[in-house]
Amino acid sequence: MRGYRVFLLMVVCIFIISLLTGCKFETAKNGPTPIPEPQLTATPTPEPATVSNTPTPTPEPTVIPTPVTGKKDVKVKGLYLTGWSAGNKERMDYYLNLIEETELNALVIDIKNDDGIVSYESKVPEVVEAGTFLRKYDAKQLIEKLHEKDIYVIGRLVCFRDPAYSKKYPDRAVKHINGGLWREEKNNQDMTWLNPCDERNWKYIVDIAKEAVELGFDEIQFDYVRFPDGNRSKMNFGKTDFVKHEVINNFLAYAREEMPDVTISADVFGIVCVSPEDREDIGQYLELIGKDLDYISPMTYPSLYARGQIVNGIKFPNPDLEPYAVVYNTLLMARDRLSKVEGYKADIRPYLQAYTASWLPKEAYQTYAAEQYRQQIQAVYDAGYEQWIFWDANNRYDPDGFLKE
Repeated sequence: MRGYRVFLLMVVCIFIISLLTGCKFETAKNGPTPIPEPQLTATPTPEPATVSNTPTPTPEPTVIPTPVTGKKDVKVKGLYLTGWSAGNKERMDYYLNLIEETELNALVIDIKNDDGIVSYESKVPEVVEAGTFLRKYDAKQLIEKLHEKDIYVIGRLVCFRDPAYSKKYPDRAVKHINGGLWREEKNNQDMTWLNPCDERNWKYIVDIAKEAVELGFDEIQFDYVRFPDGNRSKMNFGKTDFVKHEVINNFLAYAREEMPDVTISADVFGIVCVSPEDREDIGQYLELIGKDLDYISPMTYPSLYARGQIVNGIKFPNPDLEPYAVVYNTLLMARDRLSKVEGYKADIRPYLQAYTASWLPKEAYQTYAAEQYRQQIQAVYDAGYEQWIFWDANNRYDPDGFLKE
């Protein structure tokens, strides 16, 4: 019996020892992976710097771009193009080649002609609502192409001679004293005008101009920025207590306020340089109209001067036959008058005649080609000015009239 107890005691001891050994093994097996002790490494001593003639580069300072005002200093030598010409690839290729080979460096392209239609797909709400646009060309694409060739792009925007919008909104048009819309008599009896006294029309015009600038035009050129000529006694502007040149100047001041950093120019009759004050009664007063403009473009077309017109003391029986003298003396008068106006801002950039005035009597006109072009250009230079634009409504220009480069 005693032997049996000893045996049993030995079995129990062996069991307990085995149990303890197994627990220790499982604990080691399931415990966290031990983190190795970090090895201490001596910090290397840097080698002495090698002397070099190359300076240690310093970080470039951050350059803050200067705001672009949109104005470019270009001595314009340009041509006028209609929207249809601008959208015709074959014609544009011809003009681009002409510019590349000659002194020409600028184009005036219709934004809105005197048909009242914007020449591209406009997003201006009033234009869209009235449907007064026609996609004659892709403005953004065209201007990008012209800028790639360093061509200065002027957008011509006809202001108040606008049959499309005035007929769509007759309450904003010039009225006839007997009712209905006033219509031109001598030029186009279907032609109606927006009322320059209606400031809603100012916003309409300037909103189109602002969109054109966003599309890339370098300059806005206002044309027909005046009251209509003709029989004034039949025109009704809705009020009578206004001065025409003040209305036009206030419109231009509004345009400048809305587009402070944009180059703005305006076309005026050539005779405005000759006639004192606003004798033509259209709102164009030479000494005052340039207050908010960068350029004035008098249309010094000899064919538009009356036969027998006196310019700078000289009588011209047939002005079209004397392009140099007519342009030169017109610009001399303008220069003299503006020199007396303190702080006058606008410079003169005349329009010159490229067309042949075949409607005049045979003895009163001549064919305008290279020789007549050069005479007018020389007249501009001799009068002390540097820039010019040629006009032909059909966009036919004699390539020999421009110096090769």
